[in-house]
Amino acid sequence: MRPARLNPLFAPARALKGVGPRIDGLLNKLLAPRGVGGHARLIDLLWHFPVGLVDRARSPSIAESPLGQIVTLTVRVAEHRPGGGRKGRRAPYRILVEDETSAIDLVYFRADRRYLERLLPVGETRIISGRLESYDGRLQMPHPDHVSPPDTGAGVPEIEPVYPLTAGLSNTSLRKAIQAALGGLPNLPEWIDAAFLDKNGWRSFTESVKQLHAPGSADDLLPSHPARQRLAYDELLANQLALAILRQHMKRRAGRAIAAPGRLGKAIVEALPFALTGAQTRALAEIDADMADPLHMLRLLQGDVGSGKTVVALLAMATAVEAGHQAAFMAPTELLARQHLATIAHFAEPAGLRIALLTGRERGKERLAILDALQGGEIDILIGTHALFQDPIAFRDLGLAVIDEQHRFGVHQRLALQEKGLGAGAELLVMTATPIPRTLLLTSYGDLDVSRLDEKPPGRKPVTTRIIPLERLDEVIDGVARAVESGAQVYWVCPLVGESEVLDLAAAEERCADLRGQFGERVGLVHGKLAGKEKDAVMARFAAGELSVLVSTTVIEVGVDVPNASVMIIEHAERFGLAQLHQLRGRVGRGAAQSSCLLLYKQPLGEIARERLNVMRETEDGFVIAEEDLRLRGGGEVLGTRQSGLPAFRIAQLPEHQDLLAAARDDARLRLARTPRLEGESGEALRLLLYLFERDDAVKLMRAG
Repeated sequence: MRPARLNPLFAPARALKGVGPRIDGLLNKLLAPRGVGGHARLIDLLWHFPVGLVDRARSPSIAESPLGQIVTLTVRVAEHRPGGGRKGRRAPYRILVEDETSAIDLVYFRADRRYLERLLPVGETRIISGRLESYDGRLQMPHPDHVSPPDTGAGVPEIEPVYPLTAGLSNTSLRKAIQAALGGLPNLPEWIDAAFLDKNGWRSFTESVKQLHAPGSADDLLPSHPARQRLAYDELLANQLALAILRQHMKRRAGRAIAAPGRLGKAIVEALPFALTGAQTRALAEIDADMADPLHMLRLLQGDVGSGKTVVALLAMATAVEAGHQAAFMAPTELLARQHLATIAHFAEPAGLRIALLTGRERGKERLAILDALQGGEIDILIGTHALFQDPIAFRDLGLAVIDEQHRFGVHQRLALQEKGLGAGAELLVMTATPIPRTLLLTSYGDLDVSRLDEKPPGRKPVTTRIIPLERLDEVIDGVARAVESGAQVYWVCPLVGESEVLDLAAAEERCADLRGQFGERVGLVHGKLAGKEKDAVMARFAAGELSVLVSTTVIEVGVDVPNASVMIIEHAERFGLAQLHQLRGRVGRGAAQSSCLLLYKQPLGEIARERLNVMRETEDGFVIAEEDLRLRGGGEVLGTRQSGLPAFRIAQLPEHQDLLAAARDDARLRLARTPRLEGESGEALRLLLYLFERDDAVKLMRAG
């Protein structure tokens, strides 16, 4: 249950004075978070900060007022001129106002005459503020932002904050709703250490919120402003505290020591056609130590494309099997699950490991036979999709669960994996081929220990990357023809077209038809709408060398492995994020041939797009690329989309607030070490913080023990 003192902040915005059905609908459209019934709440208004300022201090006479700018005028109301005309073609309502120097029209569309007569009585003096325009040779001010009598104390504000809006909602209406919401701010106990507050010159939570909604200058809008930093720290502390509680909860569950002499692992390593890298050896030592510890293993294995994560995972699973347990390997898509099956089965053969696949495609008797074998302990390693933890699948004794491409799942699914029984007594190893900047590791994987594969297997040649305008498409196709003639295979990735899978598919089909005109049936097409069997059949033909060119949407982004493919062409590369471009380029350079990647772009290029493509040309280091991606795009967009399981911060901005993030991580762990159940006054304040930033799940976990 949310503490009662916070309830007013989570009341719907429609409860505020002055928020009628029309304004409420617009606020819902602008601010309502998903999953809370679609209604904007007071807290959503408070977290909606201004992005600009309007200076209304300019108070010239009418004659001196500049056109096109916001001015504040003291005028006398001379005459009302109601709009006339036929229904549907009604003229606007005009009010003539004047000072000693000139006159202007105040213009209102769809006006309420009685309201305007009360607001602007003839013969009275009023202060008005708005943008001055000229129409048909006459000065006018359409729908003034402010109208007030002089000397009432509620005059026109000299500096007014400007907020992000939605169509139909005025800044004035939104500002009034926010001011009303600010009136409902409760006094809350302080959850930040007093010395840390003083050191940073921060004020209380309530004062900071009010300060951010009353900026006095452009500097007050910056991420570096003390009030913004204070609230960003609050949000980051809530995030880090929730992750620390999740980690504490996972670690507290009954784990077990899993250790083995290494006979199976040795058989696999001796049969490998390559030597393990130093990074692989180091990661394996960290994983083995975690598994041998009776506490739960919660480890993230992050490695660049081609750095050898699958082999590390297999050797960890071999340890679990040798110790008498089973292992599960979960991939984000059926295509990848099948590819992992081929790779793992090949490498595992010398150790005699029994491996099976379970996806949505295995049905009926075949599925029942797999489930029976699994429960009977006749399967050592089960490979599948996320259905492995959604379905009621029973292992005889699951010792290790490996999740590939973890960023597709997220913290909540990690928790579900443990809660649903699959990982209740299992060690957990999650992997990603998307190098993650340190900042995002803290915000999204703070519950996990991290092993990093930062070396590529020996003998891998760097991929030559070139940036080419689309106007030279004919030259590119000629180059493809030469590459195909020499026996090379080519990926051709089609552009992202908005957010539409249908349009993406249309672009891919069109390019495929063009290339088939030149290369005939040696061109294949893969996209997300294809049924699993069809997709696998096309990929199998490409892997077998029957197809020379594979046209694709981004479905081939992660994991697909065809060592003979040595050319990657990405059309409209300016539409892709850096992490995605890096993943796509990683599909080539996996064999002995010199590989190349061509980034085709449409001119003119924006500044950020140009920087992004230049980064791709200058480096292949995925960790460098990840940091640049964070710098160029900000934390919310790195790793692709909001579906990535990343927390969507409403106040904190990354990387601008990354120093605060590191401090919040240390603070959260220290506070939890002192009071593991957040007891006492200090703990109670931190619980309020978790509820305030809607990290309620962490409190529930703590109560569950």
